[in-house]
Amino acid sequence: MRLTWSTLPFTAGTLLSDAFAGRSTAIGAVAALACWAAWAAGLLALLVRRPLALTVLRCVAPLAFAGAVWAAASSDRSSASTEIVLILLSAVPVVLAFLPEIGAWLVNGAAYGDESRFPLRAPGAILAGPLLLSWLALVAGVLAGPLLLAAEQWIAGILALAVGAPAAYVTGRALHSLSQRWAVLVPAGLVLKDHVTLRDPVLVQRREIELLHAAPADTDALDLTARSPGIALEVLLEEKVPMTILDGSREEHGKSARFLFTPTRPGALLADAARRRIRVG
Repeated sequence: MRLTWSTLPFTAGTLLSDAFAGRSTAIGAVAALACWAAWAAGLLALLVRRPLALTVLRCVAPLAFAGAVWAAASSDRSSASTEIVLILLSAVPVVLAFLPEIGAWLVNGAAYGDESRFPLRAPGAILAGPLLLSWLALVAGVLAGPLLLAAEQWIAGILALAVGAPAAYVTGRALHSLSQRWAVLVPAGLVLKDHVTLRDPVLVQRREIELLHAAPADTDALDLTARSPGIALEVLLEEKVPMTILDGSREEHGKSARFLFTPTRPGALLADAARRRIRVG
């Protein structure tokens, strides 16, 4: 991931440089500053492994690819074959950034002691459209104002800054919240931390876990997956544990001895659970 990220100035950067070559000095300067700032933010994220780093990387990487595609379509300074190669090379960091292994690697940079964090898949309702719209609002909120001001569109630029800055802050926080949902294996057992389905994290002791396995299709366990796509894991407990379940804006207090969740790497979680002497199947 670090190696491919370091190549972006020579791939996407080359295309963007050609695309902005004929623009005004101010627009070119703002565009160059934005590109280098985005690349530096991604590099810093890969050096300082934290959940925030995952959010930064997954917001910036698609922007680099989108910028490369736009630049190739806007410029005729390079041959078509060269542009295609540079676009494909710009796509490699995007693909890597969204691999489950990269997400786990970054999130576990902030893990405490002998714990393993396993990110949860994004809720299905968010993947259906709001996720892309939030990313577009974030990008537009950050870039539109400075570029309009550089183009001497003063009124539009000021309005874009006034509207875009708050929008970028709100959408950025919303996107970052998706990087803070985990199932955590700790020496004491399993913790499910998911602010989408639970008000507070739920800890189940290792001795209380009867079985942890891939959920069968006909299970009637409590669904805490938020309708996320992928393989759900089922936890069977010897006794019911209390939890506060979130259903939209409502809270439901109850107990359950069986529940489901959807990690991005179910096989790795089961393997680590077995190593920690949790019965898996």
